[in-house]
Amino acid sequence: MNDWQRKSPLDWQGYVDKQVKVAAAEKHEYEGWVLTVDPVSANIVLASFPENEKTVISVVSGHAIQDVQILKEADEEMKQRLSQIFAPEESKTYSPEELERRKSGLKTWLEANHIPVTEQGASGETLCVAGALTVEPPYGPEECSSSNEIILARVQSLIQGYFEKQP
Repeated sequence: MNDWQRKSPLDWQGYVDKQVKVAAAEKHEYEGWVLTVDPVSANIVLASFPENEKTVISVVSGHAIQDVQILKEADEEMKQRLSQIFAPEESKTYSPEELERRKSGLKTWLEANHIPVTEQGASGETLCVAGALTVEPPYGPEECSSSNEIILARVQSLIQGYFEKQP
């Protein structure tokens, strides 16, 4: 058992949300942000963000780890980015400003496509589309509801297409 494997889960927790360099067996080196450490195997899960590419996830086997060096602490923006890597889309949280931007953008886009939209609710947070469907925050296709399945499917498809085109 190596030094890394002898650490306690509390010790490993101190590495989470930090950029590290991991020296492993056979002179392999890994660099990335620590997402988690498995308390049973001591495996370390790293995330890296190559420019203009998707997030890369690496798992380094606990038994092979020889040394872990902390390079950098995560700032709030990086902590948020790391916490959302495995979060399902629907569990992402939006600020009130983001929700308002999503709502107004969707409403404007639907109106530009000649689909009637009104705001409902005490604070206008619900969008009513063509009087037959409602869209609740955060205004994605999953938040649509209607008793008419044909309208529901078509509007969900339109909304999906709208959000796929957004940056």
